[in-house]
Amino acid sequence: MSESNVSWEVVIGLETHVQLGTKSKIFTSASTNFGDDPNTHIDPVVCGLPGTLPVLNKKVLEYAVKAAMALNLNIASHSKFDRKQYFYPDLPKNYQISQFDEPIAEDGWIEVEVAEKGKETYIKKIGIERLHMEEDAGKLVHAGSDQLSGSTHSLVDYNRAGVALAEIVSKPDLRTGREAAEYAAEIRRIMRYLGVSDGNMQEGSLRCDVNISVRPTVNDPFGTKVEIKNMNSFSAIQKACEYEIKRQIKAYESGEEVKQETRLWDEAKQLTKSMRSKEGSSDYRYFPDPDLGPIEVSHDLKEKWRSELPELPAAKRNRYASELGLSIYDARVLTDESSMAKYFEKVVHEGGAAKSSANWITGDIAAFIKSNRLSFDQLSFKPKELAEMLKMIDLGEISGKIAKEILPELLSKGGSPKQLVKERGLGMIGDPKIIEEIIDNLILNHPNEVESFRAGKTKLLGFFVGQLMKETKGKADPKLANQLLNKKLLG
Repeated sequence: MSESNVSWEVVIGLETHVQLGTKSKIFTSASTNFGDDPNTHIDPVVCGLPGTLPVLNKKVLEYAVKAAMALNLNIASHSKFDRKQYFYPDLPKNYQISQFDEPIAEDGWIEVEVAEKGKETYIKKIGIERLHMEEDAGKLVHAGSDQLSGSTHSLVDYNRAGVALAEIVSKPDLRTGREAAEYAAEIRRIMRYLGVSDGNMQEGSLRCDVNISVRPTVNDPFGTKVEIKNMNSFSAIQKACEYEIKRQIKAYESGEEVKQETRLWDEAKQLTKSMRSKEGSSDYRYFPDPDLGPIEVSHDLKEKWRSELPELPAAKRNRYASELGLSIYDARVLTDESSMAKYFEKVVHEGGAAKSSANWITGDIAAFIKSNRLSFDQLSFKPKELAEMLKMIDLGEISGKIAKEILPELLSKGGSPKQLVKERGLGMIGDPKIIEEIIDNLILNHPNEVESFRAGKTKLLGFFVGQLMKETKGKADPKLANQLLNKKLLG
């Protein structure tokens, strides 16, 4: 087989670092508040001063176990913490407390819905190797450049050091950049639904390392694995994967060596570049942390935490499609944020039809939320009020056009749509006599158009509907108006 005919298989795995949303750090009571002055959330434990002892934050354990349960992982009856040795300025102790050979959870999976423009949407099951707890490192700020190369000096902020992380390691089941991006997005969605992390990628609350290799066929051994570090957007994950796949295939086909290394994604140049040779587990010289005892989670405690899990995004998507008859697209958009899903469900509970509720929520209301940087929890227009407006449309009391006219005020101030319509005199004209009188005048004032319509130019019906709506300021019942116009115009 010639090189040009090789059908390369791509193998991708993700390591996702989720910052757990506890108020204090994993082994100390120091604050985790983001954005405060540098080095104001540190203490002797964070700095690793002699004589200090770490104590596991119980909330961290709860959040880690709940995250693991949501990812269908098996919770270990016994796990432990280890010291991972490496020397870098952002690691004050010169070791990181993590979990090595006995993590808190192993062997799980999630299903990912992979949607891409121009391609058929499909569901893929992605295996998850493990979830383990660890502490975060600090942050280096390079002055004079956004990276170490080219900077004049570097400053270190230890506020992030010791913040609790859950590292989620996928199995090498991903095959495209799009699958990798969708997997990361689903992980973020699940964590936010659980309330264990805000998943804010801009603030570093969720970061992904991608491991990529290629091989000529599925029967060949895995190729040399390359890691791309610390990507903080889904588009970056997809683009970095796609670039790296092409780079590796080109190297193999040119007879070049693909080195096992760590690379960085350069967003400005849209390429990956070498950072350092990749360390192996032996380089970290793991050993059990002597200051932290084993972790044992009782059956009763696990069942208590399991009972507190909410309905997760995939289950909601399936339910919206099967029980409420929504399209896969609508279900996907509605469940992307838990606050939107909650709002939608309350509207349906108050009597709003599922499809029309979805249309208004994902359309005009979502646009208002985005432009005003709000969440659905902060919206003045309550679910009960939206349901009331939808019922008015269904009953023919107002048209969709009138609903759109009053919506901006309702979104800004809230209140009863029925009351607002009454105050503004915007109720629908549903009296046939009134509409017939207006139609008679239109026929008298537009004889040429009437003659053309009767001669076969039926598209002119739209012209008359427009004129009728103009005369009634959009308040004529559209269905009734169309019926009467057809009757009158046909003579």
